[in-house]
Amino acid sequence: MVTPGPTLKAASVPALSTNRDALAILILGPTGSGKTALSLALGERFNGEIISCDSVAVYRGMDLGSAKPSAEEQRRLPHHLIDVANPDQPFTAGEYSRQAREAMREIAARDHLPIVTGGTGLYLRALTMGLFAGPARREDLRARLTRSHQRHTPGWLHKILQRLDPASAQRIHGNDAPKLIRALEVRFTSGQPLSQAFASGRDPLTGFHLLRIGLNPPRQLLYDRLNHRAATMFQSGLVEETRTLLARYGRVKALDSLGYRQALAAIDGVLSEPEAISQAQQGHRNYAKRQLTWFRREPDVHWIENFGGHTETLLLATALIHSSLIPR
Repeated sequence: MVTPGPTLKAASVPALSTNRDALAILILGPTGSGKTALSLALGERFNGEIISCDSVAVYRGMDLGSAKPSAEEQRRLPHHLIDVANPDQPFTAGEYSRQAREAMREIAARDHLPIVTGGTGLYLRALTMGLFAGPARREDLRARLTRSHQRHTPGWLHKILQRLDPASAQRIHGNDAPKLIRALEVRFTSGQPLSQAFASGRDPLTGFHLLRIGLNPPRQLLYDRLNHRAATMFQSGLVEETRTLLARYGRVKALDSLGYRQALAAIDGVLSEPEAISQAQQGHRNYAKRQLTWFRREPDVHWIENFGGHTETLLLATALIHSSLIPR
């Protein structure tokens, strides 16, 4: 929890715009780094509203495993993009971008501060940069590429992509068959490399000055926190929550999310609960590494080497916001 600093009255907060663009804060970082705590503290200081950027928190009933803000935390400030779909309803990055952009504009129109908070990198990229729509799926072509992948040695599709689209081949791992198939599908269908089509097909967010604040706490302390949090999820009833979701929706894709996947394995008897907890802990640590790798590619991030709940973090973030509000 953030230790409060001096209270800023609403009247003392500068207008939330820079030149003609409204200010929006993006709080990013690995799971467990304290993004929720920082967003709440900043929102209360700067008349903010929070937009969740989490691909699991969008689903109703998936509370423990997503570590979504508690009911008490959600009562402190308006929250958006939480509990907007059922787990059996596909919710894409494109749909997230559409709804989140709409929420940002509505918040700014109220002269409140939009604070986008979360760790789903693809959702954040879709929000800020837009998504490449690409040509329509060709199921016949995808089926042929899938058979080719199954028939040949590992790395076969990657070798083909290296010849046809070296830039995409460098970006996509040789074992990531779904992405390799999509890249080849785009190449064969559109006649241009995915890397070229991707660069020309985006729809960047406009009308906002984005201040990116990244949290990067000490790695071992983060891992200790993640180990504790994963164990607490199970102790608080994650298996029971998963069992309820399973009975209501079946084995939907959303239940393959981190934490729920291990809880399902415990329900199926594949893992004991201690084994499920251990695997969930490892999964959260691995996920944190991947998130940091992803967010390191985000432009102009102001990194704070601490947890979001520390007083020093709040003071640094507050100073960054005030600096962004100075007319340029």
